[in-house]
Amino acid sequence: MIATSGSALRSLARAFADPDAGPVLLYVEGTAGLGKSHLLRELAGLPETPDVARLWWRCGAVDGQPEEGAFRREPTLLLVDDVHRADEDELRRLRRVLAGLEPGSAAAVTYRPEELPVPGLPLGGSAMAYPFRLTVLTHRPAPWDEERVRQAAAEVLGESGCTAEAVGTLHERTGGVPRVVVDLLAMLREQRPAFTGTAAEVAAAGVPTRLAELVLSRTYALPSADRPLVWAAAVLDGPAARDELIAVSGLGAAPGSDALLRALESAALAELGEGRYGFAVPLAAAAVRDTVPGPVRQDLHRRAAGVLSRRQPVAWAAVSEHHRAAGDDRRWLRAVEKAAGSAAASGRHQEAIALLERTLAAPGIPPQARARLAPLLARNAVTGLRSDQTVEVLAQIVQDADLPPAVRGELRLDLGLMLSNQMGRFADGWRVLEIAAAELREVRSVLAARAMAALVTPYWPGASLDVHRGWLIKAVAAADDSGDEAMRTAVLANHVGLAMSWADPEAWDLVERLPVQSTDPACVRQAARGLCNAADSAVWLGFYRRVDRLLAEGRELAARSGAPYTEHSASGTRLLQEWWTGQWLGLARRCEEFIADTADMPFLASDAYVVRGLLAVAQGDWGEARSWLSQRGTFGTENLPVPLGATAAGAVIRLTLARQEVADAAEQARAAWTVVAEKGVWPWAAELAPWAVEALARAGDTTGAHAMVRDFARGLGAADAPAARAALVWSRAVLAESEALARGNPSGLLTAAESYRKAAAAYAELPRPYSQALTTECAGRCVLAADAAGGTDGAGGTGAAEGDAEGGAETDGAGASAAGGAASPAGDGSSTASAIAELESCAQHFTDLGAVWDATRARALLRTRQPAKKGRPPGRPSHSDQLSPREAEVAQLASSGLTNREIAATLHLSPRTVEQHIAGAMRKTGALSRRDLAHRL
Repeated sequence: MIATSGSALRSLARAFADPDAGPVLLYVEGTAGLGKSHLLRELAGLPETPDVARLWWRCGAVDGQPEEGAFRREPTLLLVDDVHRADEDELRRLRRVLAGLEPGSAAAVTYRPEELPVPGLPLGGSAMAYPFRLTVLTHRPAPWDEERVRQAAAEVLGESGCTAEAVGTLHERTGGVPRVVVDLLAMLREQRPAFTGTAAEVAAAGVPTRLAELVLSRTYALPSADRPLVWAAAVLDGPAARDELIAVSGLGAAPGSDALLRALESAALAELGEGRYGFAVPLAAAAVRDTVPGPVRQDLHRRAAGVLSRRQPVAWAAVSEHHRAAGDDRRWLRAVEKAAGSAAASGRHQEAIALLERTLAAPGIPPQARARLAPLLARNAVTGLRSDQTVEVLAQIVQDADLPPAVRGELRLDLGLMLSNQMGRFADGWRVLEIAAAELREVRSVLAARAMAALVTPYWPGASLDVHRGWLIKAVAAADDSGDEAMRTAVLANHVGLAMSWADPEAWDLVERLPVQSTDPACVRQAARGLCNAADSAVWLGFYRRVDRLLAEGRELAARSGAPYTEHSASGTRLLQEWWTGQWLGLARRCEEFIADTADMPFLASDAYVVRGLLAVAQGDWGEARSWLSQRGTFGTENLPVPLGATAAGAVIRLTLARQEVADAAEQARAAWTVVAEKGVWPWAAELAPWAVEALARAGDTTGAHAMVRDFARGLGAADAPAARAALVWSRAVLAESEALARGNPSGLLTAAESYRKAAAAYAELPRPYSQALTTECAGRCVLAADAAGGTDGAGGTGAAEGDAEGGAETDGAGASAAGGAASPAGDGSSTASAIAELESCAQHFTDLGAVWDATRARALLRTRQPAKKGRPPGRPSHSDQLSPREAEVAQLASSGLTNREIAATLHLSPRTVEQHIAGAMRKTGALSRRDLAHRL
């Protein structure tokens, strides 16, 4: 019986389990390196066959055959390795042994089919007469898939070396052949400098010795007249048709066909598909190519360029490489231009960028070619995603005095756009764009309009709103003069961003004017950018319900017109919207995935960094919060777009206040406020104002705090900016609470509470559940403070008495001073009960969101005012070996990275009490450290 099955190994094991089963012969067939010998070793250790004798037969090896008498022992597992190496005498003996296998015995025979003397006959030149009772199976080990290659790479290089591009290149170049994968990984492990996980490093690693020796021995075993056919395959470096191989080799039709047959017979080449030939392991091509004499190799590349130029569609990138290797620079540069244009037309901007960067970085490029290729690189880089090398290349090229002024101005324009939009170097980008606008005004009105339109964008720190409005007037005039519809759309898209930023009443009408139905791809790209600009501004203004439509339409247009930068920026806007609207489930993971996806362009992920930092603040992970908010050092936070920088600054000020570092918080507030005030786009102060006002008020600078609130209100005027208006009410409430505490005025605290409730109601309308819960908590805190009899000494509070478990007020960083105390009680029982209910609701909302720190703080505030439950016996309840509720809260905050002082401020405890709770939690959980406590919890 003949069978070919992936279950062959299991069948072999079952042959020994059944005493009545006939003998089994398993052929293991596969090319070099697929793991046949490894499989035999696995068979030798089959646990299902403990009483079976194992006999090894290594063909072609001295003393590799077992003794004749060994086969009398039963049952027996015969393991025959590399039968393709056996001579005729050895094959005859092996055939006799296999034919005489007794029931309960089995044999496994490995061979390389490409090296058999007669194809398809592993045991010699004539078919073997298999006994009727013998079951014959065939097993063909498969190459590793990409996931198995990734696992092997992780074992050798660690997870840091298992990037998707490295694993993909490993799998592609090795063909998944296990032996080659393992050998190449060993080379990468020893690489210096250390392997970082790029495809280029894999490609540059070279060919493993075992593979190189195998393919070269097969190639040079051919007659010298036939070798050019194999050399042609090495130069083409991929599956090729017979006629293509013959044409590149330079052999005639008949000699070329004969050479191909002999190359296949010797396994120097393999049939990779119907009528397609090449190397079984792609990496082998490099080993052969390196042995071809230089002049011959150049001729091969020249003919390869001609052959590939006749394929449809033409792979112009490959054609360009062949022209370059052939020494034909003129054709090389023309092919590069065609390759980059083709890639850009199909939206493969990164491919075009990489090709153009390599080309322009090469020495000796003629000025005319640089003038053609450099603008192509710049356009792709601006539309696609950032490359640091592109910036360096363009910065060098614009210094070339031989470039035509129009070309130099265009390159300077694109360089300015990249510096500003993709690298976050706003000051440098602004200066370059101003120069470009001046250069282009005299030579190309279309590009001059484009430079002016870029200077309309208001997000960058520095220039004021009035400066951007001035550039808008110039950009509109230049675009109208150009008569270019795409340029008019580009200016309109930036006009939308500018108008929406400061809540211009005409902004939404401008959005409707974007030509979303245009059939011109250039207009569509600009319309997509305008919609995404509008969505981003809508998020900052607080129009969350309008964002979905704008983003959906903008992203669809961006994808359709090939604008990946716009698509990615829209993803950042989505993360901001999810943060503010309370869609926190999985949000941290989504932020981190976005950051990983844009690792080569961290500025594009700045939204994700800030959102991840805001989550860390709310979750009490303060150690990580500052790292995320500072963009993890990827670029200077002073270069963040103004609204994002203000938001990050507000969060940092909040953390600083929570740590009782009031003077530092006030300095941070003044610096951040100056940036927003200089810009003059006051809706962007929304995420900064409440925390900045609190910082100044608590630092005793009430004049500065009042000035902030006054400037904020004047700047907003009648603007339709719901988020900023809610923040203004919140800021006024913070100021009212601070002044009431300073004066010991209970009625003032109740007034502040009403302002906080108005802010909460405004946030509920947006909706912004986290901000709503924070301001509601502040309202409840004010009512409890007004109702308290005695307590703190007024502004700021002194905290709990030393050792007191539930002492007086500390600042919690969630508003002005935490529950302090008025000189005399105020309010009535119903208002106090209402405040307690508000705080209970807030604690639950915080918990639902995942705001661990806020929920803990709200519950702690509740415990300072709620009476003990009736019926509870005096003294503290016993929790034996279980964590008490307070120990659990303290342990959770401690494991998040908060210091004892920070935990004390949050929970209204003394640092000594916190220390006692942590010690108790560690004792009860068996934790060895605060870090270990996190795992135990």
